[in-house]
Amino acid sequence: MTSTQSKWLEAELKYDSRVVGKHEVVMTRGQGSVVWDETGRSYIDCVAGYGVANIGHCHPDVVKAIRDQAERLLVMPQSLPNDKRAEFLSELVGVTPAGLDRVFLCNSGTEAMEAAKKFAITATGRKRFVSMKRGFSGRSLGALAFTWEPKYREPFGEAVDNRNVDFVTYGNIEELRAAITSDTAAVILEPVQGEGGVRPASPEFIQEARRLTQEKGALLILDEIQTGFCRTGKMFAAEHYGVVPDGMTLAKAMAGGVPIGAFVMTADVADRMPAGGHGGTFGGNPLAMAAGVAAIRAMKREGMAEQAREKGAYFMEKLRAIQSPKIREVRGLGLMIGVELKEKSAPYIHALEHEEGVLTLQATPLVVRFLPPVTISREQIDTVVAAFERVLNGVNPRAERQAELAAAQQEQTQTE
Repeated sequence: MTSTQSKWLEAELKYDSRVVGKHEVVMTRGQGSVVWDETGRSYIDCVAGYGVANIGHCHPDVVKAIRDQAERLLVMPQSLPNDKRAEFLSELVGVTPAGLDRVFLCNSGTEAMEAAKKFAITATGRKRFVSMKRGFSGRSLGALAFTWEPKYREPFGEAVDNRNVDFVTYGNIEELRAAITSDTAAVILEPVQGEGGVRPASPEFIQEARRLTQEKGALLILDEIQTGFCRTGKMFAAEHYGVVPDGMTLAKAMAGGVPIGAFVMTADVADRMPAGGHGGTFGGNPLAMAAGVAAIRAMKREGMAEQAREKGAYFMEKLRAIQSPKIREVRGLGLMIGVELKEKSAPYIHALEHEEGVLTLQATPLVVRFLPPVTISREQIDTVVAAFERVLNGVNPRAERQAELAAAQQEQTQTE
C-alpha cells in the first residue's frame, strides 16, 4: 500500500460515518468492465456499482452528455419544465412496457420505492401490502417495511411499521393466493431476487401475481431497480414473463452511473395521487436527465439486452463446467448470476479481489454474485471463471481469518 493510498484511506475512514464497511483499496478510475486502484492495479469489475454500470464505466456517450449539459444547466425543479427532462421522459416511456407511460422522477431506488408505496395507497384507497420473504426494497423507514431480512429492521424497532405488510415465500403460489385480499393495496416483488440469493421467479408465480392483483383490485408493482435496463437479457425482466405490471420501480443503471430513480406507472395510478402529494428537490435534474438519455440510447443502439442474454448464457455455462464439490448451484438470468456454495462465500470473494483482481458480491452468506457490465467480453468472462475455479481449489475458509473479518464488509449490499 502506497503512502498516498494510505492517506486517502485514512481520510475516508476518519470522516466517514462507518456505517458501510470499507475495503482496503482506493479505486480511482474505470473504463468498460475494468476499474483501477491508485497503485495502478486493474480489476475486472463484477460488482458494477451494485448493478449500476450496465453499459460499462465511463461510457463515452454518457461522459459527453454530462459535459455538455454541465455547461448549459445543472438544476431545475420539476415545477419548471425542462428540455432535457422532456427528452428523457420520451426516451424512458419509449422502452417501458405499453401502458406504463407516467413517470415520477427521483434520485434512487429507495426513493422510487417510497413513491410506489404512496401511489399505491392513493390509487386503491387501501393500506395493506404483500411483499416477499428474502426480498430487499431499500433501507429508508418506509421501504424497510417491505424488506424481509430482520437485521435491517431490528435496530429501528417500531419505527419500521410493517404491521400492514404480509410476507409470503417467494415462488409459493398458495401463500400468495392466501395473502392477496380485498384489503391489499399492492403486491411488491423482484422478478429476480438480488440480495435474496439471485433467484429468478417462475413464470407461473409472476403470472399468478398479475391475475390475482387484477382480480382483487390491487396493484402489481415490480421492483426492477436491479433487473432493469438490459441486466437480465431484456430491457426489463417483466418481459421474460409476459406481464405488464401497474408500476415499476427503476434506478441503478438508468443513467449510466449518475444517481437517478423513477417510479413508472399507468395513468390511472398517477391520476389518483393528489396534486402535491409527493415531490422532491433534485428529481429530474437536467444533469441526470442528460446522462439518462445517453445511457438508454446506447443500450438500444448497442443491443445490450441481446448482449446480456448471450454473455449471461455463456458465463453460466462456464461456471457450471467448474468441477468443484463446493458448488451447490449456479443460477441467474442474463448477466445477473449467483453461485451458491455449500459453505460461506466471503473467503472466496475476498480471495477473488485480493489474489485474482476480480470484484464480486455476496447475496446471502452462501452466494457469490456476479453483476458485470454488459460490455464485459467473453475473454474477460473466461478470466473471471478461471480465477473463481482457482480460489475454489485453493481457499481454506476455516484458515482465512482475514476473510472472515471481511465478511461484514461484503454483506453491505445496494441501499439504493
